[in-house]
Amino acid sequence: MKSFAVIGCGRFGSSVARTLNGLGYEVMAIDIDEETIQEISAEVTHSVVLDVMDEISLKDLGIGNFDVVVVSIGSNTEASIMATIIAKELGVEKVVVKAASEFQGKVLAKIGADKVIFPERDMGIRVAHNLVSTNVLEFIELSPDYGIIEITALSNWVGKTLMELQLPSKHNINVIAIKNRDRINVVPESTTVIRENDALVIIASTTAINKIERKAGK
Repeated sequence: MKSFAVIGCGRFGSSVARTLNGLGYEVMAIDIDEETIQEISAEVTHSVVLDVMDEISLKDLGIGNFDVVVVSIGSNTEASIMATIIAKELGVEKVVVKAASEFQGKVLAKIGADKVIFPERDMGIRVAHNLVSTNVLEFIELSPDYGIIEITALSNWVGKTLMELQLPSKHNINVIAIKNRDRINVVPESTTVIRENDALVIIASTTAINKIERKAGK
C-alpha cells in the first residue's frame, strides 16, 4: 500500500489528499496554515502544520519515508522548489508538483520533479473538449501531439465490429478500452461489436482526435 504526503492543502491539494484517503491510502497533509489543517485533519491519516521553508523540520517529519510526495503550494515558487528539492534529496521515488505556469513547470522539472501538473490549464483543455460535443466524456493530454479521449460511440459505429470500422487505418485512432455502464472491456478484440451508449477510450494524435470530435459535434 503506497503512502502519500501532500504539501499544500489549498483547493487542489486538499482534493488530492481527500481522494487518496477515500481510496484507502495513508495520507499525510502538510500546510503552513493551522485553520486549513484543522479542516482536513479528520479526512486524512495524519495532518501537520509546518512551514516547508523550515528544511530541518521537513526532514524531521520523515518526508523521505513516503512513496509519493505531492507538492501543491500556490504562488510561493520558492517554497515549492524547496519542498521538491528536499523530497528528492531524501529519496522519495516520485515527486509530483503543481505548477502555475509553463516557466515554473520547467524550473521544477529541472530540479527533479518527476511529474509537473498544470491544474488550471488541464481543466481548461478538458472543458474545451467537452464543449465541442456532448459525446466527449473526458480528455487527457499526453503531450502536445497525442491524447486520450473517452467518447460516446458515434451513431454510425453502433452495431459494427471494430474490424468493420477499421478505425486505425481510416481514422488513425486506436481503441484501448470500451466501457458500458459498470463494465469495461480492456484491449477489445477486433470482433467486438459496438453497442449503443458504449464509451470508447481512444488514444490518438491530436489531429485525429480533433477530426473525431468534429464528427461527434455534428
